Amino acid sequence: MPRPLETNAPIAAILRTEPRRPYFVLRRQDRWFIAFGDEEFGPYQSEREALLFAIDAAHGLGEKGEETQVLELDERGSTQPVWTYGIDSYPPGL
Repeated sequence: MPRPLETNAPIAAILRTEPRRPYFVLRRQDRWFIAFGDEEFGPYQSEREALLFAIDAAHGLGEKGEETQVLELDERGSTQPVWTYGIDSYPPGL
């Protein structure tokens, strides 16, 4: 199910067309990792811990002018957006 958009998000942030820099949160066996560009970070003890670190990093890069997004990558290779700079609140309510 798609997540609802926050009502206080600026329309310009929602309608952006340039690609966002993705942070992927993924699970391997019983550990969680963050993939960003050609780098991988982790392992993290839980999904929540990995998501919080990814969102914090994405927010920091967003503050420097980059459009960022945190996506969760499942075992089938599908992605699900978790947090988007300029749309979702920071800090997140995970």
